[in-house]
Amino acid sequence: MIITIQEKQFDTAKITQLYPAAVVKTGFEDETTQVSLEWLDVEAKDKVEVVGFGIFVHLGEEDKHTFMFDTKKEMDEEIGRIASQLNR
Repeated sequence: MIITIQEKQFDTAKITQLYPAAVVKTGFEDETTQVSLEWLDVEAKDKVEVVGFGIFVHLGEEDKHTFMFDTKKEMDEEIGRIASQLNR
């Protein structure tokens, strides 16, 4: 099955990971890292600076694609579009 994320197509048979995450500053220069949305909601409690939100697609170890969003709402809308493709 082929799914499209922001006009980029992926064969679901080749996807090894597909997940949403928040991107936060680590506190070291301009370095950022991904954190789970659950951790952000439950543990972070305004203790970290959120840079944005992303959907991350891995096709094996080397081929990784990132789709960044300014808000969680924008990311959630794209997740809804992905889900509707998978539910066909």
